[in-house]
Amino acid sequence: MQMADPTVLVIDDEPQIRRAVRRALTQVPAATIEAATGAEGLALAAARRPDAVILDLGLPDSTGLAVCRELRLWSRVPLLVLSARHTESEKVALLDAGADDYVTKPFGIDELTARVRAQLRRTEGERARWATALVRVGTLTIDLASRMIHRDETPVHLTPIEWDLLRTLVAHAGRTLTHRQLFDAVWRQHHGNAQHYLRVHITNLRRKIELNPASPELIVTEPGVGYRFAPDVGDVPDSQHASGPRPPPAGNRS
Repeated sequence: MQMADPTVLVIDDEPQIRRAVRRALTQVPAATIEAATGAEGLALAAARRPDAVILDLGLPDSTGLAVCRELRLWSRVPLLVLSARHTESEKVALLDAGADDYVTKPFGIDELTARVRAQLRRTEGERARWATALVRVGTLTIDLASRMIHRDETPVHLTPIEWDLLRTLVAHAGRTLTHRQLFDAVWRQHHGNAQHYLRVHITNLRRKIELNPASPELIVTEPGVGYRFAPDVGDVPDSQHASGPRPPPAGNRS
C-alpha cells in the first residue's frame, strides 16, 4: 500500500509566506496545514499531529520562541524555524527551546525543501537506523545498554560524566545540542558555566574516543552554539538510540 504524503504545519501570519512555503513543499512532497497565530498553530499541532512544523518567529499573538517552548512540553515533532532574524543569540535561544533547524528569510526554495526532507527522514528512519542500542563507528563500538565502549577489542574507560555526555550526543546523532541542553541533561542543574564545564569534559572524552583528538570527527564543535555527534552515516549500521535521554528545553545560554 502506498503511504500518504507527510503533513507539515506552517505557522506564519503572512499569507504570502504561507503560500510560498506551501508551493515549495509540493517538491518534498508533503501536504500542508496552516495557522496564522501561535494559538491556532498549537491547537492544530495537538489535533492533527503533523510530521513536521515550520514556525515563524514574528506572530501577532505570541513570540515564536514561546510557541516553540510550549510545543516542546508535549511534542517531539521536528520543528524548523523560519525568520528574518538571524543573530547567534537568537539561534542559540531557539535551539535551547527545542527547535531542530533554522532558515532565514528570504529563503531559497531548494534549501527549505532540503531541510524539511532531512527532518522528515530523521523521524521516519530513526527507529530503523537505531534498532538496537549498539552503535559502531569505524573501529569504535558503543554499547549503550551495557555502558561499554571498545576500540577494536580494547576497552575504553570513561568517567560517569563522560559516559553521560557521549550517550546524550549519540542519542541525538546529527543534531546540534546547545551548551545549555547538554549541561542540563548531564549535570541536571540550572546554574553554573555550561561552556566551561563542557569544554573540559568534551576535551577529555575526545582524547579517549577520537582517532585524532586535535581534529575531531565524531564530536564536532558548532562555534558559539554547542556540539554534535556526527559520524559518517555509512559507518553506523542498523542501530538506534533506544536508550538516550532527550535533552530538556533550556533557558538562555549562560
